[in-house]
Amino acid sequence: MGNLLFWLFTLAYSLLIPGSMLLLGRSLAKNPPGEINGGYGYRTARSMRNRETWEFAQAFSGRFWYRAGRPVLALSLLWMFFLFGREIGTVGHFGMMLTGLQMIPFLAVIPVTERALKRKFDNFGRKR
Repeated sequence: MGNLLFWLFTLAYSLLIPGSMLLLGRSLAKNPPGEINGGYGYRTARSMRNRETWEFAQAFSGRFWYRAGRPVLALSLLWMFFLFGREIGTVGHFGMMLTGLQMIPFLAVIPVTERALKRKFDNFGRKR
């Protein structure tokens, strides 16, 4: 019974990152924060330069997270399916590895969006 409960716990926390990517990605892409703020949305110095860079960064990062979240979710479910019925230690170790793999696309949004902002806008936030 303990193995099943631990597997369910690991499944739940393994779905947090892809779930966040899908929900926040869709939210940012469709309904970006109305005002430039330091609390919600994609926030870097380049994205917060003006309204145009802010809106572009929100839409771009939201689409990136949403598109990347679907395969991450599928991989996570498949990975956890193969861990069903294993010992607690095995589930824990492989669950931790899965979380590390999930962090790659989760954090990849930063360099990808910054590169897109740099390509689209010059150093002063104006369109090229």
